[in-house]
Amino acid sequence: MAVVLLLVAGSLATTLHEFRRRRHRARDAERALGRTPIAEIPAEDDLVLFSEDAGFFYYGARSIDKDLIVAARVLINGTPIAAYVSTRVDARSAAPATSFEDRPEGIAHDRWDVAIETNGGTTLVECGAIRERVSQELARAVFDAVKQDIERRDYHSVSAAPAR
Repeated sequence: MAVVLLLVAGSLATTLHEFRRRRHRARDAERALGRTPIAEIPAEDDLVLFSEDAGFFYYGARSIDKDLIVAARVLINGTPIAAYVSTRVDARSAAPATSFEDRPEGIAHDRWDVAIETNGGTTLVECGAIRERVSQELARAVFDAVKQDIERRDYHSVSAAPAR
């Protein structure tokens, strides 16, 4: 029985080590492309990186042009709880509050997402439903990064100062 337990422990340690190496390779690949990783978001079978460079945000294989972003919203169970809408957008033509269907995952799991709205549509960054505030912190990191970029672009468009 002890030998079996040692084999299982060794297998788990090897798997964990390989998982860490794969995560480091993914982060290094993002940096090699000139991108800054913002968050590692858990998906069904792996982690998805949310990163940025000077002109785009990247959610896995999807790219979001920063110049086209008009709003960002934090959603809990599909309902917006925080939002930032660009001042470059006419308030009357601004998109209404984004809301997605609630997923029946039970009371213990609040679903945290960030909706990034562009002129061409909305990208939903699914931050998950992990306990102990992990999903909330991931959503906050994504929202804060997008909001800061929108604010910076709003400031530069109002002041006519060149973007940094």
